[in-house]
Amino acid sequence: MLNVKDLNVRFKVNKNYVYAVNGISLDINKGETVSIIGESGSGKSVTAYSISGLLPIPPGEITKGEINFEKANLLELSNKKLNKIRGNDISIIFQNIDEVLNPNITIGYQIAEPLLIHKSMKRETALEKSMEMLKKVDMPNPNETINFYPNQLSGGMKQRVMIAMALINNPKLLIADEPTTALDVTVQAEILELLRKIKQEYNMSILFITHDLGVAHEISDKIAIMYAGEILEKGTTENITQNPLHPYTKDLIKCIPRINKSEKRLYSINGSVSQINSPILGCCFYERCSSKMDICKKKKPEVQNINNHLIKCHLYGDNYER
Repeated sequence: MLNVKDLNVRFKVNKNYVYAVNGISLDINKGETVSIIGESGSGKSVTAYSISGLLPIPPGEITKGEINFEKANLLELSNKKLNKIRGNDISIIFQNIDEVLNPNITIGYQIAEPLLIHKSMKRETALEKSMEMLKKVDMPNPNETINFYPNQLSGGMKQRVMIAMALINNPKLLIADEPTTALDVTVQAEILELLRKIKQEYNMSILFITHDLGVAHEISDKIAIMYAGEILEKGTTENITQNPLHPYTKDLIKCIPRINKSEKRLYSINGSVSQINSPILGCCFYERCSSKMDICKKKKPEVQNINNHLIKCHLYGDNYER
């Protein structure tokens, strides 16, 4: 359904460039959930906005690549054609709910808006559909909620409204940009279960953006590990979590607290994701990697396929078997 090929995105900051996404490739099949995992600053949200056509241009610029949705390259479409797809065939759940929901418009109308735009539906009919969708996302008292304003709802209820807005037109692809980040663990589990239920009902595909490997494990069929604008490892959820290959993936898993281990200090990766101001010659994870070699600084690793487990690391080059 979705094929991202060699996508490159940069931002102009004053007279310099920041390279946010550097040659990533990604596939999502019909009815499949694929998660992109990485720390803040890895380029996850930039990837999501590029796919949905919401990247601010300028300062953003897609310099290379293809984003093919059902065989149409979204980067070659006019704004008019893209608007017919966005919010209709491709929907997005945004990370910052309070910045998306309009405080001056009722919940019912905000959910109904995609129907008014894409389906030319009458207002009364659209509001009825909004109430039906609120029931599907397990919103308490949907008859009353459609007349509420965002400030009258809790964080979990606002997230359900966002999901209802994204699903009102029965999209083929749902992009969820860290939809559970600001929620407590109980509400987080409810939202994940809701997404699973709706995915099965609508047979849609989901691109799930998160920094939480545990959340991705709960909902994903496949996982892509992203760092500094590059995808370093891709595979099935089982492969990534049970048999991680890349040093960065292994470090991310070590960071997860274990209830059966008593540790005085939780594991953390030294340093942080640095801003990429010029193309990198070698491995983007070199500075923080505990397994680095001389070649890692000088030469960019190629993608290796090990039993359908894609890995971008010199440890798995010509000398892998040895």
